[in-house]
Amino acid sequence: MAGKTCLSHDDYTVGWICALPLEMAAATVMLDEKHEKLRRQPNDHNEYVLGHIGEHNIVVACLPSGEYGITSATTVAMQLLSSFHSIHFGLMVGIGGGVPKEDKDIRLGDIVVSEPTYTHGGVVQYNYGKALSGGEFRRTGMLNRPPQSLLTALSKLQATHYTKPSQVINFLAEIEQKLPTEQAANFARPTQTDQLFLDNYEHTNTHTQTCNGCDTTQTIRRQCRSHNNPFIHYGLIASANQVVKDSQLRDKLGRDLGVLCVEMEAAGLMNNYPCLVIRGICDYADSHKNKEWQGYAAAVAAAYAKELLLTVSADQTRNTRAITNVPSSPTVSGHSLIIIYVDLI
Repeated sequence: MAGKTCLSHDDYTVGWICALPLEMAAATVMLDEKHEKLRRQPNDHNEYVLGHIGEHNIVVACLPSGEYGITSATTVAMQLLSSFHSIHFGLMVGIGGGVPKEDKDIRLGDIVVSEPTYTHGGVVQYNYGKALSGGEFRRTGMLNRPPQSLLTALSKLQATHYTKPSQVINFLAEIEQKLPTEQAANFARPTQTDQLFLDNYEHTNTHTQTCNGCDTTQTIRRQCRSHNNPFIHYGLIASANQVVKDSQLRDKLGRDLGVLCVEMEAAGLMNNYPCLVIRGICDYADSHKNKEWQGYAAAVAAAYAKELLLTVSADQTRNTRAITNVPSSPTVSGHSLIIIYVDLI
C-alpha cells in the first residue's frame, strides 16, 4: 500500500468520514492503494488519507481527537467539501451501539446499514433534553435520503447476498496480509463472550469496563448461530450528541422509532452531505458498554463499505451530481442544519 499515485483534489469523488482514529485506520487498510497527500487548502483543518477502491478515488477524514457528535461531524464534512469539489456522495463508517429486538437478532460484530423508510431518510435525530408530559417522541420532519446511486447499489448488494455470501469476511482476512501481526490484532474478532444483559441489570464494577464480575445468570439466552460471521441488518439508525449507556433508553428508541443502532454523528451530515451510514456493532448501548469489540466492529463496517463501493460503478458515480450546497461557514452548528429531531422525554 505504498503511496505512489498523486492526483488532484478534483479527482476524488467519494468522501468517507470516520469519528475515531481506529475507524480511520480500518478505512485505510481497506483501500486498494494509498495515494500521495495533497497540499492543504486554506481554512481546511482536516487531515486526510487518500486512495482508491476499485474505480473510486476516496477521501478519508476523521473527526479531531476528543471531539464527537453532530456538530463536529458537520464541520469535518463541510471542510472536506470546501477542498474537494467533485465529491458525489459520502459514507459515514464506524462503530455504533446495537438495539436488539425480538424481530432483529442484532449481536456484537454485526453490521447495521441505514435504509430509508416512508417516513425517514435512514437516520433520525433524537433529543432527550426537553421535558414534556407523556414520555413520547415528537417527530417534526425528516432528514434527507442517501443519493439514489447508493440506494441502487444497496439493492443490488442485498440481492447478491441472497445467493452469494458477503465479501466482508474475505476483506477482513486481507487485514492479516496487509498489516504486521500486532497491528492486525487490533481488528481481530474478540474471544470475549457476546453477552446481552437484562435491561434491569446494571454493570456491577464501576472501576473496570470488563464484565468479568457481572452475573451471567442475568443475561438473555439467545439461540446459537451456526457461524461467527457478521450478519448485515438494514434499517433506521438513531443519532444524537449523547453517548447512550442506558438500556431503558435504548429499548425505548427501539420500540418507539424502530431503530436498530444508536450513534453520535450521522444526523449532522444527512441534509448537507448526502451519505449512507454503516455501523459495526461494538456494544449494546447499556451500562456494560466497553471497548473490547470496537476494533472488530470498525473493521466489519469498513469491509462492508468496501463491498458496497465495488458494487457502485464509476458511471453511477459520475451520474450523481456533485455535492455543492456547502454552507458559507464550515463551523455552522449541526443543529442549524437539521430539519428533523425527535424529543425523548
